[in-house]
Amino acid sequence: MQDSMNTRRHKRSFMQRTLVVLASCGMLVTTSALAQTNTLVRVATSYGDFTIELFDQQTPNTVRNFLGYVDRGDYSGSVFHRSVDNFVIQSGAYRWLGNCPQGASPGINCSAQRITQRDAVVNEPGISNTAGTLAMAKLEGNPNSATSQWFINVSNNAETLDNQNGGFTVFARILGEGLEVADAINDLTEYAIGGEAQAMPLRSSEGAPLPSNGIPPVTENLVLINMHRVQRFSSAMHVFEYQTGILSTKVNAGDELGHMSMLLRVVAGDDPAQTYFEIDPRSMVDLAINPEGMASFSTSDQRLRIPQVEINNNGNVSLVNNVVLRMVDEARLRFVLESYE
Repeated sequence: MQDSMNTRRHKRSFMQRTLVVLASCGMLVTTSALAQTNTLVRVATSYGDFTIELFDQQTPNTVRNFLGYVDRGDYSGSVFHRSVDNFVIQSGAYRWLGNCPQGASPGINCSAQRITQRDAVVNEPGISNTAGTLAMAKLEGNPNSATSQWFINVSNNAETLDNQNGGFTVFARILGEGLEVADAINDLTEYAIGGEAQAMPLRSSEGAPLPSNGIPPVTENLVLINMHRVQRFSSAMHVFEYQTGILSTKVNAGDELGHMSMLLRVVAGDDPAQTYFEIDPRSMVDLAINPEGMASFSTSDQRLRIPQVEINNNGNVSLVNNVVLRMVDEARLRFVLESYE
């Protein structure tokens, strides 16, 4: 309980200092966001982020089922395991635990691990499977068999999927230009890996050739995923949400560590006058892209530098520049807020 109270104080301290500085400099850019009635989830992938709006009222059982997997972290480190050209890309079957060292057992501490399936959800068809919508996958001949797997319609699949097998339940839609991310994944070559990954989209990477002759894929080949709830839709690269204390960012960590998407959470620390963040290791997604405006991490001085952070304070939006976080505990991936403008 004390740690929780300290965490809330750190969040308030960070926001209060930020808003005071911005206001005094005439830099505060505040807008009153429209009331958001539906739940939003930000999906980070190896090819960029997109935000989905869930259809809370139209498909309540499916949304509740999906958010259960999201909130438990079941989709953290999950992968796209199926792609059909100009049709769908699918996920929710496997989480990736990392490359296997020699002698390790795949599926226990490394490689792919099947996501634990919860009770099946009753089918809720009615919204059309148009391009940019998300729907639940299910077993053939069983309309009420959806569990953890879901797919993105990259094309208008209404004629095919709206009535097949009782109709596929559409429970969300991609906002903004996010369908471009799905299209980039759908453009990748598919490989038969095994299990349900018979048409898995994979990417080539320097030092990590695509699998062949029984050689399994590695982290650098996969299209990885992380998800978390957000309070508002934003296309900004670096976003801090006051309500949750989560900082979403993309980082160029140099040749050794590469490019990564990740979440940092405000945590309680030793000094109540400081604001502490910790990286959520399960949120780290290996990136195949190098977008302009990424943060940078220097191993020489152990500092994470973020050019600009968009701060969402329950619908009021402000910007803060040149945020510097200094690592103070490498084992816990803990940083302290050092400076900002």
